[in-house]
Amino acid sequence: MNHWKPEYGLACPMGATWNEALQGFNFAVYSKNADHISIQFFKKDTPQQPVFSFTFDAIKNKTGHVWHCFIGEAQLNGADSYAYRVNGPAEPGNFFDVQKLLLDPWGKAICFPPSFSRSAAIQPGDNTGKAPLTLLIKKDSNPDLFENDPRPYHYHDLVIYEMHVRGFTQHESSQVAVEKRGTYKGIIEKIPYLVDLGVTAVELMPVHQFDPQEGNYWGYMTLNFFSPNHRYGSVSDSWELVKEFKNMVLALHENGIEVILDVIFNHTTEGDRFGPVYSYKGIDNASYYLLQPGLNNYVDDAGTGNVMRTSYRWVRKLVLDSLRYWATEMHIDGFRFDLASIFTRNDDATINLINPAILEEISMDPVLSKVRLIAEPWDLKAYQLGNRFPGASWAQWNGAYRDDIRRFIKGDENMVAVMMTRLYGSADLFPETRPTNCKPWQSVNFINSHDGFTLYDTVAYNQKHNQANGHNNSDGPDDNYSWNCGWEGDQNVPAEIMTLRKRQAKNAITLLMFSNGIPMFRMGDEFLQTQKGNNNPYNQDNDFSWLNWERLDQFPDNYRFFKMIIAIRKSHPSLCRGNYWREDVKWSGVNGTPDLSYFSRTLAFLLKGTSVNDDDFYVMINCYWQPLEFSIQLPEMASWRCIIDTSLPSPADITEFQNGRPVNATYSVKERSVVVLQKKRV
Repeated sequence: MNHWKPEYGLACPMGATWNEALQGFNFAVYSKNADHISIQFFKKDTPQQPVFSFTFDAIKNKTGHVWHCFIGEAQLNGADSYAYRVNGPAEPGNFFDVQKLLLDPWGKAICFPPSFSRSAAIQPGDNTGKAPLTLLIKKDSNPDLFENDPRPYHYHDLVIYEMHVRGFTQHESSQVAVEKRGTYKGIIEKIPYLVDLGVTAVELMPVHQFDPQEGNYWGYMTLNFFSPNHRYGSVSDSWELVKEFKNMVLALHENGIEVILDVIFNHTTEGDRFGPVYSYKGIDNASYYLLQPGLNNYVDDAGTGNVMRTSYRWVRKLVLDSLRYWATEMHIDGFRFDLASIFTRNDDATINLINPAILEEISMDPVLSKVRLIAEPWDLKAYQLGNRFPGASWAQWNGAYRDDIRRFIKGDENMVAVMMTRLYGSADLFPETRPTNCKPWQSVNFINSHDGFTLYDTVAYNQKHNQANGHNNSDGPDDNYSWNCGWEGDQNVPAEIMTLRKRQAKNAITLLMFSNGIPMFRMGDEFLQTQKGNNNPYNQDNDFSWLNWERLDQFPDNYRFFKMIIAIRKSHPSLCRGNYWREDVKWSGVNGTPDLSYFSRTLAFLLKGTSVNDDDFYVMINCYWQPLEFSIQLPEMASWRCIIDTSLPSPADITEFQNGRPVNATYSVKERSVVVLQKKRV
């Protein structure tokens, strides 16, 4: 029999946990350096005055560095939310301020009072009534919601669609009901569109709760790693918001679409020493953040003011607990880790490329090892793309693919050899030889993402225009390898320039879908979405960033092309394989052999599908500014059909095989165009 006093509580699990048998909550919070912690409880409708307070006894209510207690519901006087107050020694590395109310790092839902103030968290003094609060949750909002969840998983047919929850439907042209625009419910309404387009996974830009007054529309300034963002809900109740998110995930799953979250565990919204004190900084700054020698300032390899100390076991526990929560409770299918190379930082900020503990723990976790793990393998200090990144089984955003494809389509010199490598699956970066034994699916191929120009702006602007219409975020990086096709911008564009731009966009998606690896493109590229030359609208919650669905009506031919080439990609496992193409690919050029000279801008290749029980394809690429006659040396010429020619107007630009055109021994590939031939497997 357990004779321990219940009020002592337990050191596990972290956060606030409802105990049905004892009718109360267990609280556990980690702080190594604190010497005094209390909890204040509030009614969220009257957050100016606590209704109950509890002070931890450092002897009775502490195990190791975990402070814990049990409080019966009857003691709480109707409280529905809480916050910590923490104090400790004024030593280097500490940031204790007992006047600040602090969020529980393991809290599952957050509420913001009407008088919420970011500045109150920055300035000295008590911020009661102005601080976000952690909600007390008795149980799951709907424990049976995922009882029959199909949880799809795609292999060769994986096509990732990067999207922003709010930006996807916030524009009035989305034709989503006003109360659902920019929300999880708005995505549900647009699922028929996603199914029609053919994508099989959505990669949602950050949905973790961030500071609504920080001014970061993209969401890359996390406040809490468990709570879904209030801004994207159509309901005011924080726990009903969780249910709304789950309903979105379930609806996507029921339509065969995986859900991948873009997560940020490299930094938080608390910034540097001048930033707000919301949670981690006030609970135990030296434990949660990576500090410079002397402990008087933050390491800032993320360029955001701070870096999380993921080399420390308790920060790793926070990260893994969050990931498991989203994977198990929210049924998320994968994660894309922003600036994941920061996971390789040691406690002294040096780089560990051998065995960073957090990467090993995620990779070996019995839950997380079964979901997609995608790294953005760079930060301000390190570029670890390919086998340099120590997450051996992780996929990675391939920035080299992005840059090289753009350069080749643009018409740069000396690109043919590197293009062969990129189309093949970037085996230079992901070598299949020992000791790494990489696979081509580890390369997430993309040409555009949220971070930079849209696909259309890549072919419409030579320079960034980040001060347009008074929206000043000119600190965005230069966008590499864009070309405006001879006319800067989107005003009064001559017809021949627009024709070329549309062709260049089709060239890009064709090469993306005919590359080994996993294809990803950003929302709206399928109908030439524009940000008017703004390549860094991280703070633009307006029509610079919102998807303008009127362009779907303006460019239906490009949408049709995207839709059909996605269907080709998904139906042919030869294009995306578990291993490299090896002897199944034969490279050639205009006259039979590939021209690898400095000024060459042409390439062709034959991809045989026999070994994977698939069709054969022959791809001809002409990025020169004049048409060229390609000599086609293929067996059984009568069996081949031209299914793609990006130089032709719609609907001749892409057809199904049965409607394809017969070909002869030569084919005139027009300037700046791609042609694809197909032969059915007998």
